[in-house]
Amino acid sequence: MANPVNVNPSSAARRLSSGGSDWLWVVTAMMGIFTLLALAWSTFQPRGARAFHHIAVVVLSVSTIAYFAMASDLGQTPVRTEFRSGPTRSIFYVRYIQWFINAPLILLMLLLTTGLPLSEIFLAIFMIIVAVVTGLVGALTPTSYKWGFYVFGVLSLFYVVHALLFGGLRSRLVAHKTMYGRFAGYTAVIWMLYPVCWGVSEGGNVITVTHEMVFYGILDIFAGPLFLFAFLFALRGVEYNELGLQSGKASDYVGVREPEKPGREVSGA
Repeated sequence: MANPVNVNPSSAARRLSSGGSDWLWVVTAMMGIFTLLALAWSTFQPRGARAFHHIAVVVLSVSTIAYFAMASDLGQTPVRTEFRSGPTRSIFYVRYIQWFINAPLILLMLLLTTGLPLSEIFLAIFMIIVAVVTGLVGALTPTSYKWGFYVFGVLSLFYVVHALLFGGLRSRLVAHKTMYGRFAGYTAVIWMLYPVCWGVSEGGNVITVTHEMVFYGILDIFAGPLFLFAFLFALRGVEYNELGLQSGKASDYVGVREPEKPGREVSGA
């Protein structure tokens, strides 16, 4: 089989190498295997209690497709660099499409266990979307103005971390606070490493595209399948009503009557 970097060659001076493509195929296989495992695991859960498992399936499916595209040297475009060697660099915008879908879902999984008001969850999700979009726009910007978008993204990410570590833990409705704090802290540390990778790759052009792929790939593995399966395993004995959640199936409420209001007359037999 021909190497994807030769079949789908990039016109950028600094581009993905054959070794980088091989690494991405390994990550693609990992994401695909974990997707199947998460899907199989969800079938063993009772109906109406599969929300977290289904979110994991979506996240892992999106990651599998995104890494397939990157391993094939697709979903990228050459952008003029600001610093160092090479007039242009391959920027993989498909990675940001992956994060645009996955980051809000992972954040939603965590915050649903806190009992926070929906307005606060919505704002946190909006901020993580801002972080992803500004990262993409900054990566595609060839001038020093990219660092303005970088600052906006980092500030948005700081808000998300604050919401995870302070808003979530201070919620009086959070169940299993120790478990939540462990996973929230883990996620905050991993997510704060993404701007570091951006700064030395798409931003500063310090490391090669292949090294960028290794850096981001490791972060995505820790933030994706490893986090998801550990989180689902920790939730295995937790009832949805302990988290303030309930099934959305209308059939769960068939035959359940509303309590009669005082003074209300009931007509008929």
